Amino acid sequence: MAKIKMIFNLPEDQAEFDLAIQGGKMYSALWDISQEIRTLWKYEELSEEEWNMVERIRDKFYEILDDNQIKLDK
Repeated sequence: MAKIKMIFNLPEDQAEFDLAIQGGKMYSALWDISQEIRTLWKYEELSEEEWNMVERIRDKFYEILDDNQIKLDK
């Protein structure tokens, strides 16, 4: 098992520190968004216009994740 130690010089590195400790919350938020989009995509009865919008949002959401090399597979 590998151990990683992250060292921040506060207050200079406060922004980087905040991002590092919020990573789990950010992952959870992205996961929840993906599940909401999935629910709309698979189970909701939508008009054609609504369905097209959900499809556009879904495609863009996953494109942004892919561009940033973020994988939500649990």
